[in-house]
Amino acid sequence: MADKKTDKESRNATLPGHSGSSPSLQPIKLPKPKLDRGKSVASALHQRKTIREFSDKKLPLQVLSDLLWAAAGINRKSGPFGIPGRTAATASNSQEIDLYVALQEGIYFYDPVLHCLIPVLAGDLRVLAIGRGQDGFGADAPVRLIYVADLDRLANTKGYREPGLKDPEVQKSYYFVDTGLMAGNVYLFAASQGLAAWFHNCDRSGLSAKLKLPLDKRILFGQTVGYPER
Repeated sequence: MADKKTDKESRNATLPGHSGSSPSLQPIKLPKPKLDRGKSVASALHQRKTIREFSDKKLPLQVLSDLLWAAAGINRKSGPFGIPGRTAATASNSQEIDLYVALQEGIYFYDPVLHCLIPVLAGDLRVLAIGRGQDGFGADAPVRLIYVADLDRLANTKGYREPGLKDPEVQKSYYFVDTGLMAGNVYLFAASQGLAAWFHNCDRSGLSAKLKLPLDKRILFGQTVGYPER
């Protein structure tokens, strides 16, 4: 049974750096990740591939939970510099890449601390999480991930504050690599579970207009995940 305090926290959760959440959506409390499912790492590496054809079958909540944990979840309470550690490495453990999740009912923010989805915007906006000219693929997929860099969190990390973290070009190299590490986790998870995954561009201007993110948050890429089309 889920912890009552955690349930209350997830219901009252607000989006960091955001004025509020969508009143027509409710937070989604995710079940605890199940770590004993799927194939071995070696087998997942052997079977990892990009698949662009998806069915419209929804992911069970447990699979969605495991997917998000694999991408950006907390895997230890005390990581480098005393900060909870994540499944994907980041520069100076800044954890500057936020994960948004576009589902049929709306867009959510993944909170790795509470392991829940915080509602951001109601409505099916999955089409914006794909680049223009790429929307002929994966239109029926149930989940599209959106990677967003928090530049302030990177420049003012709670980890090792190397001088380069305030240099825009250095920042760019770090947040691109860090996004790739998370996307790689998603690919391996998908391969281990028999899912399809595709890392791609997204409609940055369209998403920016809808999400109304602060200037220090930069929309980067999208990744589609679902069951392969049969």
